[in-house]
Amino acid sequence: MPPRRLCRDELPADTVALARYLIGKVLVHDLKQVRVSGRIVETEAYIIGDPSGHAFRGKTRSNRSLFLEHGRAYVYFTYGQFNMMNVTSESPGVGAGVLVRALEPIEGLAVMARRRGTSRLLDLARGPGRLTSALGIDRRRDGLDLCARGPLWLGDFGRPAGAVGRSVRIGLTREQDRPLRFFEKGNPFVSGPKRLRT
Repeated sequence: MPPRRLCRDELPADTVALARYLIGKVLVHDLKQVRVSGRIVETEAYIIGDPSGHAFRGKTRSNRSLFLEHGRAYVYFTYGQFNMMNVTSESPGVGAGVLVRALEPIEGLAVMARRRGTSRLLDLARGPGRLTSALGIDRRRDGLDLCARGPLWLGDFGRPAGAVGRSVRIGLTREQDRPLRFFEKGNPFVSGPKRLRT
């Protein structure tokens, strides 16, 4: 049974609440010949006024999607090699977002493996750069409405997530001790060190 597309009214218009809510939901990318998708098993919240967030210095040409209504895609290119995707999380004009950090692959595994250059299931979408590569998400998807009919969207299988853990965020130099990372406890597709996965 395919996932049901989420409506915007179902998404919390609060960054921390949305980061937790998205655990267990599904990120779907409908391509011309195949669907690729995965359960969201790890997120990080980048709240209003967060010095480590892309919205901290205000709206720019490159981050303007982050200031759209909650439930939009903010896709950006980083480290000269990776695309990463946030879900916008506040009201229009307020910059904040939820980074999707890891997926448990569901559909289109052969496509993901080809894109990632590996057949190792655990490595297909464990990490924010890996998952966008596996699903073929790039800057062309920036600003898309994840609750509207379109190629990239959020869904729900109607099955609750397992126990949700909370920890500090990973790989930051500022605000690194804030407990704004959420993950499905014990899920092998969650990224990061073992102490931050259980």
